[in-house]
Amino acid sequence: MTDPKQCAQIMTEKEILQDCLSSQKFATTNYNIWAGECVNPQLKSAFLNILDDEHKIQQDIFTDMNTNGWYTVQP
Repeated sequence: MTDPKQCAQIMTEKEILQDCLSSQKFATTNYNIWAGECVNPQLKSAFLNILDDEHKIQQDIFTDMNTNGWYTVQP
């Protein structure tokens, strides 16, 4: 098993955040699909709540990357 400290030395903060952002995009895409195709109202509501939480996490990661100049967008 790889030591987490070694992984942190191999990957830069930028690379870690890029991986996190990519994972969040994947997660939000899937929760959106699952919520849209769900026939059970309670389960659909749960998926939508999770989707909202995942979007908040994604925004936090994006903001951190943007602040550091690692993810820039045109105004």
